[in-house]
Amino acid sequence: MPKSDKLKSDKPTRSNKLTRKQFLKAAGAGAIVLGAGAGCGKVAEVSLEMPDEYLPQGGSRMNVVLVIIDSLRKDHIGALGNGWIETPNLDRLAGESLVFERALPESIPTINARRAIHTGTRTWPFRDWVVPKGEDIRLQGWQPIPEGQTTLAQVLKEHGYRSMLVTDTMHQFKPSYNMHEGFDAFDFIRGQTTDNYQPNWTYPTEKVERALLKGNVEAMRAQMQQYWANMAGTNLDPRAGEVDYMAPRVFSRASEYLRLASAGGGPYFMVVDSYDPHEPWDTPEEYVKIYDDEPYGGKEPFSVIYGPSDYLTERELTRMKARYAGEVTMVDRWLGRFLDTMGELGLFENTLLILLSDHGVALGEHGYTGKGSNVLWPEVTDVPFFVRHPGGKGAGERSDYHASTHDVAPTILALWA
Repeated sequence: MPKSDKLKSDKPTRSNKLTRKQFLKAAGAGAIVLGAGAGCGKVAEVSLEMPDEYLPQGGSRMNVVLVIIDSLRKDHIGALGNGWIETPNLDRLAGESLVFERALPESIPTINARRAIHTGTRTWPFRDWVVPKGEDIRLQGWQPIPEGQTTLAQVLKEHGYRSMLVTDTMHQFKPSYNMHEGFDAFDFIRGQTTDNYQPNWTYPTEKVERALLKGNVEAMRAQMQQYWANMAGTNLDPRAGEVDYMAPRVFSRASEYLRLASAGGGPYFMVVDSYDPHEPWDTPEEYVKIYDDEPYGGKEPFSVIYGPSDYLTERELTRMKARYAGEVTMVDRWLGRFLDTMGELGLFENTLLILLSDHGVALGEHGYTGKGSNVLWPEVTDVPFFVRHPGGKGAGERSDYHASTHDVAPTILALWA
């Protein structure tokens, strides 16, 4: 079988066969314009329906790569003002992109944001919300993409694009959430804490006991039990090296798909969705030492409770911040390898690249940790949002437009002109 055939799927894809123009009108969301005179991120006037003059009329067949990085704080990127963190690859990408400095998620957390990304429509206000059957997460708006709603991947597929999704974000594994619709190939990297992949009673005791379980002890323990059971069940404990950690696995697999897709010819759409640096903050020790080289003999704060931070000592909080920062740097390193693969394949000349996050996480600021609904400060709400155009439009420019998650799909389709 030719390598490119691995990207094909015999599974029929449900589709409403909306054209790009119909999708954009149905979305009712703004498309970020990168054309002449709009390099600062000016946006079309948007009503319920976009005016025809802002809709694509046909043209280029550029590839599209969309990178979603979960829980990445905007203030933990060097190019966005952080003077102490190591994010050279994000910094390099920012220098080649139009950067939105006031980007906010339309709604959070994980599933809410991804619904907006994949459909180009707002998820809030949460009308007619019910807890999805069999779901233990009871957050308003946390529900599947509705049956019959067209996704970005489906529109691109109808116009001849091959499409791939590579992710370790567990909730997208569930077929009932419809996040896979329109993708020819979807590869789920198993093992994160929310993934009931292995029986949680198979966890290695010493690994769980190493974790700081203060605060919400029952939930913390269950989370760590599941995570380490997953690692043991996938033969990744002990790990052979850094490549066995979650973010490296995601970006390495995505690089493999890039090579296959590029060999196959024709335009393609790839989504790379990394759950890291979402907790648990589990990295090789070298990353933690970058940000905390003082002796530490306590339990490791791999995770966080969503609430007041007074359950942590000052030393534990310092360690938690170092673990998060270390995970950001590890994600950056492996994103860099993915970008290097794009460079080797000559994709920067014919590929639109968009990178954003769904939200951040509080690490003791304002007396809170996590991302509870009452912690809507910049540490949680401000996200990076980069658009790298293959023609260099907007490169190196900054915009104060409030770009958001529901802008992604119409922006991609509007730039396809």
